[in-house]
Amino acid sequence: MTDSLIIPCAHCASLNRIPAARLAEMPRCGRCKADVLPAQPFELQANQFASQIKGDLPLLVDVWASWCGPCRSFAPIFTQAAAQLQGRCRLAKLDSEANPQLSTQLGIRSIPSLILFKNGREVARQSGAMPLPQLLAWLRQQGV
Repeated sequence: MTDSLIIPCAHCASLNRIPAARLAEMPRCGRCKADVLPAQPFELQANQFASQIKGDLPLLVDVWASWCGPCRSFAPIFTQAAAQLQGRCRLAKLDSEANPQLSTQLGIRSIPSLILFKNGREVARQSGAMPLPQLLAWLRQQGV
């Protein structure tokens, strides 16, 4: 029997059951037909937050704002990480200005902030931008 993972679609947040052996095959959402695991970060919206943190793959959220210089310089690093972690961890960006209530709910005090969720729960948090090797090392320490 093949182990399956439950993974929320990055686009419509519907839950998809995907065999673990097929994660590298660019699975498509059964509802909206978009890539379930895009090789780039997706925009996280407050109305999809509860659905997106569910599932069997960790979700790393980058909380940022357009006016923040360190956030803008970290964006390409976060995109590179998404490509390298595809199928192991999902990466999302949360615009703190467009989603102030969710940012407050998450206790965001500085940006950029990274929050790692596993199985619907926050398991780690890191403030500030970092180079790609440091980001990947931090995620390895968290079991990603």
